[in-house]
Amino acid sequence: MIAAESGFDLVGEAADGEEALRLLPRLAPDVAIVDLMMPRLDGVALIQRLHPVLPQTRFLVLTNLVDPAHIRRAMEAGATGYLSKTASPQELVTVILRARSGSRVLSPEATDALVASSRHSATSSPLTARELELLALMSRGLNNQEICAELGIALPTVKFHITNILAKLDVDNRTEAVLKALKHKLVPPL
Repeated sequence: MIAAESGFDLVGEAADGEEALRLLPRLAPDVAIVDLMMPRLDGVALIQRLHPVLPQTRFLVLTNLVDPAHIRRAMEAGATGYLSKTASPQELVTVILRARSGSRVLSPEATDALVASSRHSATSSPLTARELELLALMSRGLNNQEICAELGIALPTVKFHITNILAKLDVDNRTEAVLKALKHKLVPPL
């Protein structure tokens, strides 16, 4: 389809990610259309390795996967666009042209998945009600002893909850936990 489209030149094709890894630096295309689920090297790994080597190449993901985690990983790796394989030929041509010009392009399905995911993460928290309560006290600057007195619980219980909070928020210390909680509106603003 691409070879038949006027204004486009199909400069190469690869059977798997390893072959694409070898071919793309030599071909240096304007746009590389990448499947996420390729044998021997997946699309995200390919983009991560080639994006620094080919900064002018726009990587367009064409896939059946519209999971928000896959979309984020691909875009963080350096993908310019993310399109579903159900796209029409005309949509593909339009997205290639937009990607070539440097525009970030997401299919409607990818956009919907990201919006739904952000709504879910904004309204839900991995923390229990008690952990959120402790986090709110931490954000007010209370130390462990003060939290014990405020909640009427033992020091080992406070330490246990704080350890869980740090793990669930994937942070290393209380300051990072409070900053992340404020950023994601898990606690009231100071």
